[in-house]
Amino acid sequence: MKRGLIIGSFLSIIFIGLACISFFWIPYDIETLKIVNKLKTPSLNHWLGTDHFGRDILSMIMMGARTSIAVALLAVGIGLTIGVPLGLFSAARQGSFIDEIIMRGNDLIFAFPSLVIAILITAVFGASAVNAIVAIGIFNIPVFARLTRAAALPLWERDFVLSARVCGKSEARISIEHILPNITNLMIVQGTIQFSLGILAEASLSYIGLGAQPPTASWGRMLSDAQTLVSIAPHVALVPGLAILLMVLGLNLMGDGLRDLFDPRIKSDQI
Repeated sequence: MKRGLIIGSFLSIIFIGLACISFFWIPYDIETLKIVNKLKTPSLNHWLGTDHFGRDILSMIMMGARTSIAVALLAVGIGLTIGVPLGLFSAARQGSFIDEIIMRGNDLIFAFPSLVIAILITAVFGASAVNAIVAIGIFNIPVFARLTRAAALPLWERDFVLSARVCGKSEARISIEHILPNITNLMIVQGTIQFSLGILAEASLSYIGLGAQPPTASWGRMLSDAQTLVSIAPHVALVPGLAILLMVLGLNLMGDGLRDLFDPRIKSDQI
């Protein structure tokens, strides 16, 4: 458990660090094209080589990390901001007509694959990073809403909640003061999982041209541009592919580690 959490945190911190550094410094300007340097293999001047436009791949990876992390983070933020209140409200009104509407709305969104919804939204409203955030965020809403409701329902039967109701506290106040603090750990774990899925979704949308648009760097677009160059310059495709792999792997390991760390049942089994 601890090993996975440490490895996952280390991998995630590396890419988050690269994204943060890119705000202040990158080795080369990615908007400057130097065709004479195209498809250079890794060297002292270009640690990860150059692409078909002569741009430094390390600089592209740093800027792409910023794009991917920003899109995924904002998409998770949308899911948390809307999904958690919906789940708490639904749990507080279990069995009511409003509860049914919220749950059936979740089922409706889940009936369509998340990537298909994202492609549909970006195709209708235009390809951009903003629309990619909205598309990915919409699918995150029912994920957090359903998880919140499932975690909150048993808590409404607990003695401390019943005591709060006897004291005259409203459902909204009980949800905020007593229910939400007890499910925060679950939200953190699910947030890391949805964050990794957001990275994949953003890369997928950019790969087919529906995500971040040039000159904004994106790992998915780097893969798309490199698909015809694999035979002559494999590093152009391997580097962004490995970046996506390691970032998603790190987030998944961190999510599993946090789940094991926060889950009292696992702690009791280990004892």
